[in-house]
Amino acid sequence: MSTTTAPTGTTAPPVAAAPPRRARKGAGLALVAWLAGIVFFLPIAWMALTSFHSEADAATNPPSFAAPLTLDGYREFFGAGGGASPWPALANSLVASLASTLLVLLLALPAAYALSIRPVRKWTDVLFFFLSTKMLPAVAGLLPIYLFAKNAGMLDNIWLLVILYTSMNLPIAVWMMQSFLAEVPVAVIEAARVDGAPLPMILARVVAPIALPGIAATALICFIFSWNELLFARVLTGVVAETAPVFLTGFITSQGLFLAKVCAASLVVSLPVLAAGFAAQDKLVQGLSLGAVK
Repeated sequence: MSTTTAPTGTTAPPVAAAPPRRARKGAGLALVAWLAGIVFFLPIAWMALTSFHSEADAATNPPSFAAPLTLDGYREFFGAGGGASPWPALANSLVASLASTLLVLLLALPAAYALSIRPVRKWTDVLFFFLSTKMLPAVAGLLPIYLFAKNAGMLDNIWLLVILYTSMNLPIAVWMMQSFLAEVPVAVIEAARVDGAPLPMILARVVAPIALPGIAATALICFIFSWNELLFARVLTGVVAETAPVFLTGFITSQGLFLAKVCAASLVVSLPVLAAGFAAQDKLVQGLSLGAVK
């Protein structure tokens, strides 16, 4: 009679643990974000590369990646070839964008305070009214604004653009800052009021520092909208108040499209916005995420 014994001293091979579902989801989202970033970055990289090519190389089809690099496009943009200088247009855009953004912040901060920290009656209706002002297409109000500017003698005036950009960006700024200021602790404001601080001091020294990331995000968005605006600047300005986007349209002539020059000019005009976004990127991220987590 034979007996069998089970083998001893053997262990089952380790089974690799499957990655958690949350980790796989995070990796997938990260991959999608990288792909989206690359897709959005490729046109900018292509524009930058084309700006360093000659007009003949920029117009080839298919495009030549190994074409020799040159600075002719930038020389033409800055007036080295006898063209108009871009500095007045850049200065006008800077003045209009900065002045309108400053006015928007000065007007939106008290309005957002009244709609969030010290809410008025039917404040939701007020917010909807601000939003409804953006429902009218800009081109629908172009003719009345042009006639008003003509009769008031304000055509080709940079301060007319400041007023227009302020009115265009104010509803967006109030909407954004209302949600930002809603996160300011009311106890801090009540303590300042008990100490005898007037409302302007409360706004400047209590509310503004706490909501600084949101204010920075609002200011950056308003600056970008003002800097990129073309329709009103094209119709209401001429030589004196010409802005940078209007100056760019001068490179499209009846002789054709100068692709390398347009790419060089577009890159230069985009630099102030890119520099502002890079300088305020930490405040921008904090501001856009303010209120997302209770």
